[in-house]
Amino acid sequence: MKLPFKGVIDCDLHLPSPPTTALLPYLPTHWRDQLETRFIHKMNFQLTSYPPNSPLTCREDWRAKKGDGESDLDRLRRQALDPFGVDIAVASLLHGAIALFNEDMAAALCSAVNDFVAHEWLDPEPRLRGSILITGQNTDHAVAEIERLAHDKRFVQVILPVMGDMLPGKRQMWPIYRACERHGLALALHAGSTYRFPTTGSGWPSFQVEDYIANSAGFENAIVSLLSEGVFSECPNLRVICLEGGFGWLPTLIWRLNKEWRGIRQEVPWITRQPGDILRERFRFTLQPVEVPDAALIARIIGHIGSDDLLLFSTDYPHAHFEGVEALPDGLPEALIRKITRDNPLAAYPRLSGGASANQPEKAEQRS
Repeated sequence: MKLPFKGVIDCDLHLPSPPTTALLPYLPTHWRDQLETRFIHKMNFQLTSYPPNSPLTCREDWRAKKGDGESDLDRLRRQALDPFGVDIAVASLLHGAIALFNEDMAAALCSAVNDFVAHEWLDPEPRLRGSILITGQNTDHAVAEIERLAHDKRFVQVILPVMGDMLPGKRQMWPIYRACERHGLALALHAGSTYRFPTTGSGWPSFQVEDYIANSAGFENAIVSLLSEGVFSECPNLRVICLEGGFGWLPTLIWRLNKEWRGIRQEVPWITRQPGDILRERFRFTLQPVEVPDAALIARIIGHIGSDDLLLFSTDYPHAHFEGVEALPDGLPEALIRKITRDNPLAAYPRLSGGASANQPEKAEQRS
């Protein structure tokens, strides 16, 4: 189904990962020297959640053609922004730096990625909003990066993989969430992993299909962790955006959360009301990849969830989930489409109010 009107907000769009040499101008001198001396600048920091040649990684008609002379930005405008009538697109650049064991190098590269995004993408294209990439294994570095970029209102969320080194509700992570709440930034959990630990509870999978499907369980684990550990008692205004995890499993999760909590709630006294109610208030879920491309089934799922506020429109560009511009399941009522494509995203992201021309920022501070 095509979008029936323009001015939509795409809540999950991916920027191409740059060669490491393109990040060198955004690194402090020490780290430029380190990368060049050790030939690390020749390495590809591609995360393997989406192997480059996998059909899922990029829709065939969206793949760059050698020698076409088109820039990445022009391609993004032609393929992702203009055809869908996008007013605002929340973009992310997931980079392999988040999996490095050297915490200082990881933090430096994340900062370089963020500055690269600000200057090479957000500056020339006012419809784009950014995601602050951080490395979760060092909370001090992560908070420092959030504070460094918080003045730039074009960054609307802080992004982490849903499967990291620990469950996200752990107390070690709370300073990150406090910083997000303090600056009106959403916390985005994106499908994928740092791949330091197996992506299943019983060891490493053999095939991509296993890893791909494991992400829905990863999101369920993350949600239960954030609720059970008391994150929303500490940060009652924090909004969590779940990217690329689906939503068809939400009704059963909400049912089981409420059921089990009744019997063992003495263990978690900070949960003072049904966890399903907190989930409906604090979590949001992007549309693509949609596992139930049928309006009647989506209506039933929304009914079981108990709210139509939780879904956010996304294309998940350039990943292959639909043909042409048919980004919506057929048969959705116009009122629900408007909620998914505009009203829900504006409510989910405090920094999005005002449209594409709002909150023109100061230039991002560049580190020397």
